[in-house]
Amino acid sequence: MTTATLASKTETLEITPLEPTIGAEVSGVDLKKPLSPAQRDRLKALLLQYKVLFFRDQHLSREQQVAFARHFGELYVHPTSKQPDEQFPEVHQIIASEARARYGDALRGRWHSDTSWLLEPTYGAVLRPLDLPPAGGDTIWADSGLVYRGLPDDVKARIDDLYVVHNFKPSLDAVGFDYPLVSHPLVRTHPETGEDVLFINFSMFPYILGWSPEESRELVDYLLKEFSTPEYHVRFKWREGSLAFWDNRSSLHYPVHNYGDYPRVMERVLIADDDIPHRFRKAARAG
Repeated sequence: MTTATLASKTETLEITPLEPTIGAEVSGVDLKKPLSPAQRDRLKALLLQYKVLFFRDQHLSREQQVAFARHFGELYVHPTSKQPDEQFPEVHQIIASEARARYGDALRGRWHSDTSWLLEPTYGAVLRPLDLPPAGGDTIWADSGLVYRGLPDDVKARIDDLYVVHNFKPSLDAVGFDYPLVSHPLVRTHPETGEDVLFINFSMFPYILGWSPEESRELVDYLLKEFSTPEYHVRFKWREGSLAFWDNRSSLHYPVHNYGDYPRVMERVLIADDDIPHRFRKAARAG
């Protein structure tokens, strides 16, 4: 295949931004087929720009979903995953009825970033629906960089050097997976774009390292309120054949539980990363 042919294949992509800084629908590509190098690079660049990409009318199989995710890195097998197929251990099946029975009302308000408890959290995720409710069940993504930039200067100064701990040990202990608690910068520098973003997982009992429980809770509650601001969001309405691909390092997401007892089944594949969250200072960049 010639370079010209590869270039022409990327030119068929149609990009529809959904919000000013986050979310775009992509069409003009058949994800059931292997991506060309040019297509892969173009989608990677779009992901860095829009933080979450949405595809319609793809109708991927489990094998095709895994193959698509592999274009962007090694896949991560989550230790607590409900794996529906031994052939594809990377696939994590998310069944709302089981989650509801386990977590109850704690399902509400779960703005989170996947695997933030890892020393090297995952780079991204690919999610597709298997069984959707007739109405409801959207997913919302928040732009973590935009939330950070919207904070008052005094708050930015206050949180500049803080570290946050995400406690996932109860769930890991339940499956016999021994992993220590780690802390990460609350303000993280994206390893590829250089953008400073808030890095916090509200589903994992976050607390600020070295702060009292009361001070920590006050700040976490404040940041949760900021992440709940609609101006920072893109909301995606699922339908059969949809696919979402997001950058786990620059966004949080929130599954909307407004569909009663419907089971709602999704399957997620996580893409591994080798970046330990860190903060680059402007002075360090200049030097």
